Amino acid sequence: MKSQRPVNLDLRTIKLPITAYTSILHRISGVILFVGVAILLLALDVSLSSAEGFDEVRAYIGSPLAKLVIWGLLSALLYHLVAGVRHLVMDTGHGETLEGGKLGSKIVLALSVVLIVLAGVWIW
Repeated sequence: MKSQRPVNLDLRTIKLPITAYTSILHRISGVILFVGVAILLLALDVSLSSAEGFDEVRAYIGSPLAKLVIWGLLSALLYHLVAGVRHLVMDTGHGETLEGGKLGSKIVLALSVVLIVLAGVWIW
């Protein structure tokens, strides 16, 4: 008996629905926030340790690399927030159909892009 199942899946060729992409991005943004909280808590600890520590953190925050990291963390937070609100709306019984899920995913992506761009303008 010969199996028709593929031996090796090429993940680059699999076409996922938009709902899968929003779900994967929601999980990735949660992991980024988990790691980012550690970085921010370290910066808070250094800034509260002494006046010199505060000045040191303040100098780091002004650098372009730190602004990029902060923008990345803020972007992850905004996306995670919007996707989380979508889940809360779905918990109330709205958008549970296939078409509703696709529309909700498109709204999440569009709203997140707008908020992330606005956050970038605010930071830079």
